[in-house]
Amino acid sequence: MPSKTIDQLIINSPYEEPREYWKYDRESRLFSRAPGRRPAGYIRASESSKAFDDPGIFVELPLPNKIRPRVKAWREASYPGVSGITKRLLEHWYDPEQRENHRLFFCQLEAIETLIWLTEGPSSERVGVDIPSDGGPFNRICSKMATGSGKTIVMAMLIAWQILNKVTYPQDKRFSKNVFVVAPGLTVKNRLQVLIPGPKDYYREFSIIPSGLEDALRQGKVKVANWHKLDWESDERIAKRKSVDKRGALSDEAYVREVLEEMATAQNILVINDEAHHAWRIAPKSTIKGVAREDIEEATKWIGGLDRIHRTRGILACFDLTATPFAPTGKRSGEETLFDWIVSDFGLNDAIESGLVKTPRVVVRDDAKLGKDFKSRLYHIYADPEVKEDINRKVEPHVPLPDLVNNAYSILGNDWDETRKRWESEGAPTPPVMITVANLTHTAARVEYALSHNKIPIQKLGEPDGILHIDSKVLGEAEAKEEAPEIESNSALEENSDEETEAPAKKLTKQERAEQLRRTVDTVGQVGQPGEKIHAVISVGMLSEGWDAKTVTHIMGLRAFTSQLLCEQVVGRGLRRTTYEVDEKTGLFTPEYVNIFGVPFTFMPHEGDEDALPPPPPQPTSRIQPLSERKNLEISWPNIIRIDYEYRPELTIDLSKTKPLTLDAYETPTIADLAPVIDGKPDVTKLTSIDIEKLGREQRMQRVVFQSAAEVYDLMKPNWKASRELLLAQIIRITEQYLSSGRIVISPPLFSQDEVRRRILYTLNMTKIVQHLWEEIKFGNAVAVVPVFDKERPIRFTGDVQPWFTRRPCEPTARSHINLCVFDSRWEASEAFELDRNSNVEAWVKNDHLGFEILYVFKGVVLKYRPDYLIRLSSGKMLVLEVKGQNSQQDGTKRDFLREWVNAVNAHGGFGVWVSDVSFSPADLTGILRKHN
Repeated sequence: MPSKTIDQLIINSPYEEPREYWKYDRESRLFSRAPGRRPAGYIRASESSKAFDDPGIFVELPLPNKIRPRVKAWREASYPGVSGITKRLLEHWYDPEQRENHRLFFCQLEAIETLIWLTEGPSSERVGVDIPSDGGPFNRICSKMATGSGKTIVMAMLIAWQILNKVTYPQDKRFSKNVFVVAPGLTVKNRLQVLIPGPKDYYREFSIIPSGLEDALRQGKVKVANWHKLDWESDERIAKRKSVDKRGALSDEAYVREVLEEMATAQNILVINDEAHHAWRIAPKSTIKGVAREDIEEATKWIGGLDRIHRTRGILACFDLTATPFAPTGKRSGEETLFDWIVSDFGLNDAIESGLVKTPRVVVRDDAKLGKDFKSRLYHIYADPEVKEDINRKVEPHVPLPDLVNNAYSILGNDWDETRKRWESEGAPTPPVMITVANLTHTAARVEYALSHNKIPIQKLGEPDGILHIDSKVLGEAEAKEEAPEIESNSALEENSDEETEAPAKKLTKQERAEQLRRTVDTVGQVGQPGEKIHAVISVGMLSEGWDAKTVTHIMGLRAFTSQLLCEQVVGRGLRRTTYEVDEKTGLFTPEYVNIFGVPFTFMPHEGDEDALPPPPPQPTSRIQPLSERKNLEISWPNIIRIDYEYRPELTIDLSKTKPLTLDAYETPTIADLAPVIDGKPDVTKLTSIDIEKLGREQRMQRVVFQSAAEVYDLMKPNWKASRELLLAQIIRITEQYLSSGRIVISPPLFSQDEVRRRILYTLNMTKIVQHLWEEIKFGNAVAVVPVFDKERPIRFTGDVQPWFTRRPCEPTARSHINLCVFDSRWEASEAFELDRNSNVEAWVKNDHLGFEILYVFKGVVLKYRPDYLIRLSSGKMLVLEVKGQNSQQDGTKRDFLREWVNAVNAHGGFGVWVSDVSFSPADLTGILRKHN
């Protein structure tokens, strides 16, 4: 009977074909236990997917659903049409005596059976099964397998099947004994060395081949390479080769010999792409909106290299394995991005229902006010308005994280600590691991600083020896260098020069550093290895595929998540189980969980609505752009990322004039409920709560004072000229006075009367308190301001504005470098008209798509302020003009920071004289222009 509850998530044996699955009905919003296999397909969010109980629309994959029953019938008929070797392998893989300790999962067997059926099955049974091409010259076949379902073993089975058949039947052109395996990085490449026949290979460990066939397997050749190997012919290497011996790009023949090395003379090569979603076909030098340039280069060079191998040696077939077979298009994730050549599908929901992976539990609610779309603010932390602007800043590591981020770490960290205690009591040799996936290197550095300096009140979480900050740049450079060694010079003189003798030592040191980092990354959670004691992993973007730590229990997402694909890739890093023991009573695996904050795993933004009416014809648009013939009207401005201060040695604060800070208890989560996810839908009847009220009991007021003072001290320390001991003493005194002054208002007042709750609110809103107090100290005690410029773009120009289009009202300009001015009101139109005709104005531009922003702090939250106009007056002064019809407290704060920005620019002296003002009505603009000219 349909119900709102799920009595158990794991309902299938991992060793048998699934017999049922959890089906969610979007209309009734009920679960039912449906018989049979879950259809092959994926979930695409719809326009109505605004709540946890509507994960989206199911999109079927017709080809795998057509193939499944045919493979099953073929299996039940004892595999008619296969060779003797293939029949022997299949019987061996199913033999319970051979598989007593290494029983294969059903999903592994189905994946290899599908590939064998497509090659050896009776042609009459394959009628109507046409596998689409990727548009290239060789055939690709994709097996979709969830992270943690055992793809590497499937690769070993695939290699054994091909090599043993080719060695036994050398004239059979369906098989190859030369296998080229391509990995997406060094981590995966190192793990895939088990595919090369040898003393520690998977063929022995998992009894992949029957006894007596070892010598036949060794007659084949298996080469495993990082995709960077296919980038051997990079532009940099071509240029360097020309400088050494005048050679240019290699011919295809020479390229293949360099790439394939010991397998260089092989013909009809079998290719296996691991994590094949990196390998998609795109024209060289193309761009895709929203896709990083390096990702496009990787895809282009990966596939382009295989094309050169095919032209020269011939690729018999290319087998793709991936959990997420999508290629980006620049559009939102949808059907058009899916690999068309998928032939088998065992997705994440199948893996969860079979117990092959941990069950992800996402935060569904907390005890604070709900955020956008009525979800917990901890659900997609990055998208919260108090967080997004702040963590996109390029700031120093000691700058405090937003309070919501600190709250999230306090709550999730508290749960991690309870897990740690439980693991320790049970004698676990390694700690549980929390992963953080951040948006920027600056954010990752702030997270590391916050953890290691005990800014998060979970002591064990902050132990520096257990924190691993992954430097992706160092790892990336190491991967490229390992697969593309330096070109040897033919010049004996060069080999003996000082530069040549010094370079290897320098490079070796860098390489050693990269190797040390990579070994630590690769061995997290492994006893006796460098990563044994790591408990917190901080990474920018994605952790690399193949990162297979089984001890991950918590995930924190601090980046944008724009597709279900990205969510699944991030969550997939924490899904590997710690044990694979079957419950003797049920025959099923026992559930394991990973708790997740910040990764919106159950719902993604609108990705298409199949039932929607056809879109209306496009409306006329206006192209907004700078005009080259108006170069004389170009306006530039300093690109300031922050302002540093010099302070007087004696700090003072007038508490009577300090702006009050209001802390809303209802906006501060202290309890979070997590629910397991199946079929994109959380089961809210299986909630797990994390409550940090005990934090308030343990956190004494004096500790709150010292912790707040330490945060302010970190912000002021870099620019303090006098004794740092004097600075700390003064800050502690001021902080203690401030916290007891009554200038922090708690709403509702009832919470202020409860000492424990007041301490909790102070602790969880510490960044707000620190930022607010720092601003008060700064504005009252600064004697000099020093602008800090963006190193990459210290000055910005109107000429840098990229053309953009709009349907909003706009009119041509006369004195602006930008051709049109877009209006949001008649008032703005009047102001623009006056700027174009006023004799005090030399040039002007509306701050629309310019990127001119000033960071400011309001109620402890970092925000961005975009003044309306930049005006170059006829006197040469620069006027920053704000157009406002009101004068709120927040507007006043913006102007304080604008004045501070102007003072810093003028103090620098390299950008002329700057002034700022506010226009409260169209009538006052003329007077403002005259006053400042």
